[in-house]
Amino acid sequence: MNHSLLEQVGIEYPIIQGAMSWVATPSLAAAVSNAGGLGMLGAGHQPGEYVREIIKETKGLTDKPFGVNVLLLSPYVDEVVDVVCEENIKVVTTGAGSPGKYMKKFKEAGITVIPVIASTALARRMENDGADAIICEGMEAGGHIGKLTTMTLVPQVVDAVSIPVIAAGGIADGRGMAAAINLGASAVQLGTRFVVAHESIAHDNFKKRILKAKDIDTVVTGMITGHPVRVLRNKLTKEYLKVEKDITSDPSPDFSRLEELGKGALQKAVVEGDKDKGSFMSGQIAGLVSKEQSCDEIISELMQEYNQVISNPVRF
Repeated sequence: MNHSLLEQVGIEYPIIQGAMSWVATPSLAAAVSNAGGLGMLGAGHQPGEYVREIIKETKGLTDKPFGVNVLLLSPYVDEVVDVVCEENIKVVTTGAGSPGKYMKKFKEAGITVIPVIASTALARRMENDGADAIICEGMEAGGHIGKLTTMTLVPQVVDAVSIPVIAAGGIADGRGMAAAINLGASAVQLGTRFVVAHESIAHDNFKKRILKAKDIDTVVTGMITGHPVRVLRNKLTKEYLKVEKDITSDPSPDFSRLEELGKGALQKAVVEGDKDKGSFMSGQIAGLVSKEQSCDEIISELMQEYNQVISNPVRF
């Protein structure tokens, strides 16, 4: 295992919590960091002062390092970047573009910059732009996804770059963690497993959907828009996929119908627990997640399973 990333970030275990919108709040991020992992806050499309408030709230819950996910497409991205630099945040992860424009500012503030990527080409670009590490996310993940699986993407990215690689997508236990490390990853990022943590503010209906999920219960929506999203099946996904099919056969497609269906759907899932109209973003690994635990229990169990796997190698 590559310990340089752990030392650089200042965490005990190579486990990062995904910065899931509406779920990656101070209570969850602080709990993950207190348990020895790296907790993450999701800035989303919120203005700078809101991000400053949740950073301060998190600092009141932990004295351990934690990070902030900066959404590069946010209209408030410039002020959010200023805030994370001013608040001495240890780590920043980014998505939807390159953080190259802000790299100098991040580095001057002593921030470790870790973009999320879904291809080897993008991984190389991020390294050239000055990234300290990258999160390599396979399409098994929940939420917005790329086209390659974790198993195929991680080793190719590891061979393509010289900076540490963090594996994400389809990992929920120590076996998956051991597999990722053996593929060359320095750490893993988990999302779905942390949605059901005691410290997660996700609505109980959301947690129950994950805990009851089977291996085939997720579906990918939005393929025709170029922004595919993996979610758990419900009435919303059924209607969304029907509209997608209708649009595909329409010579003058009206994408506004899809936009209307998706508007506020994630908030409806996380905050309101709307079983029919909520977008329950979840990875394919949901079928393996069967219990609600504290973040400390989750991370302790992951490390115990991981150590057990690597101490008992298969012999042929």
